[in-house]
Amino acid sequence: MPPALLSRRDLLLAALAASSGLAPAWALPPRTLQFPRDFGSHPELRTEWWYVTGHAQAEGGRAFGFQVTFFRSRVDATQGMRSKFAAQQLVFAHAAVTDLEGRALRHDQRIARAGLGGASASETDTALRLRDWSLLRGEDGYTARIPASGFTLELRFAPTQPVLLQGRAGLSRKGPDEAQASYYYSEPQLAAQGRIVLDGRPFAVRGRAWLDHEWSEALLHPEAVGWDWIGMNLDDGGALTAFHLRRADGSALWSGGSFRAGDGTLRVFGPDEVRFEAGRPWNSPRTQARYPVQWRVRTPAGDFEVRALLDDQELDSRGSTGGVYWEGLSDLLDGQGRRVGRGYLEMTGYVAPLRL
Repeated sequence: MPPALLSRRDLLLAALAASSGLAPAWALPPRTLQFPRDFGSHPELRTEWWYVTGHAQAEGGRAFGFQVTFFRSRVDATQGMRSKFAAQQLVFAHAAVTDLEGRALRHDQRIARAGLGGASASETDTALRLRDWSLLRGEDGYTARIPASGFTLELRFAPTQPVLLQGRAGLSRKGPDEAQASYYYSEPQLAAQGRIVLDGRPFAVRGRAWLDHEWSEALLHPEAVGWDWIGMNLDDGGALTAFHLRRADGSALWSGGSFRAGDGTLRVFGPDEVRFEAGRPWNSPRTQARYPVQWRVRTPAGDFEVRALLDDQELDSRGSTGGVYWEGLSDLLDGQGRRVGRGYLEMTGYVAPLRL
């Protein structure tokens, strides 16, 4: 089929093939991340994403969670093609709003090939566009404009802290093999403000957000079926990241994370220092997947409990990246049951093994 006639399904299959591990990967070398260059895209590597999550409150107290994610995927099969119609890079995007008062999650998704005016990911700074969706970085921070189906996000995110380099100075291992690693930084404690519109009704909101940017040549070990991850803005100004990759039997293949205290002191966790213990489950009525919506997370920075603020925060992204996963607003509690933070919990690989 000529590249100009590729369907949406063909684009998706090409993207999945590009990141399925069919071609050999190599270990990423340690390097010093350079900003603003590394705020931008890295098309020489297969997979990349910019991931913003947060919570916000409107006047009157109505509370929301929100998520905006842009993905870039290199299509290996087309890299040697000269045609401007060849889909050499694909851009995907997800967006969601958790409405706690309405007890509902709203979600939308998009996909397009880069170029031809449909989608772009700048290499010089964060400047992501997918038709009328965008995530842009400027002197004062980030701006997200997402006119989605049934909701709109118009939000600004201002940094209040330095960039947090995950792993070893920004090189984060994701498995026992050296090739399973990514370049990875976070920007926690972003001051969020702007507007959320639900069914035409606008809400002026303020809150806190978290941004992750990660890029890699290969990510998942063959035994890994998915991961569980938290990014939590602590009420005292700290930031907690923790994750583990799961085997099919639920055992941990690899784990990691970091804790940055409110005074800026950073502790990076080793692969044997983080443990996730599943608590109360929730069964999806759509996929029959069984997700733990409460977790005990044990880290060198302390033992915490994670509690989802809405059980049903399952997202079906089969129209773009091809998977179904759970991602939602959650509270972080200390050992005495007191809330010490709020952020996002992500769980993948519960419906089918994740292939990335």
